[in-house]
Amino acid sequence: MFISLYAQEEQRVTSAALIKQKIEVKELKKELNFFYNKKEKEYQERKKELEELLKKIETQKKNIQAIRDENSQLLQDIKGEVENKTSNIYNKMKPKVAASIFNQMINEGKIEDVFDIILRLKENNVTSLMKFLSPKNAAMLTIMLKDYRVEDQDER
Repeated sequence: MFISLYAQEEQRVTSAALIKQKIEVKELKKELNFFYNKKEKEYQERKKELEELLKKIETQKKNIQAIRDENSQLLQDIKGEVENKTSNIYNKMKPKVAASIFNQMINEGKIEDVFDIILRLKENNVTSLMKFLSPKNAAMLTIMLKDYRVEDQDER
């Protein structure tokens, strides 16, 4: 009988310990759920803030690109206007004078600038002008014109 009482007592202790552990596990689960929900809420708030920042950045990026495009177009318009005026000036100039200026510019390493101007001049003016360029400079410009025409035909 003593063994039976002892076994029953031990079973009650074990049951009580299990109930206590079960209660502790439930409390721990509540705490973990609370902690998880709190962290999830913080995460969602941070995520929302980051998404808003990303939207602002994208908007600013688009605005900057639009301004850049506008400025680029203005720059091209200005450059085109300057080139047109420059070519008009050289079209009206005597070929011998224009050639001496071009020779000087080429000697200073500005052959690309001369080439850009020549591209915009009337063809008969270019022909007259080439007579007065130094043979070396005329040869360089002729090669550039030939290459330019080849590139232009390739693009078509």
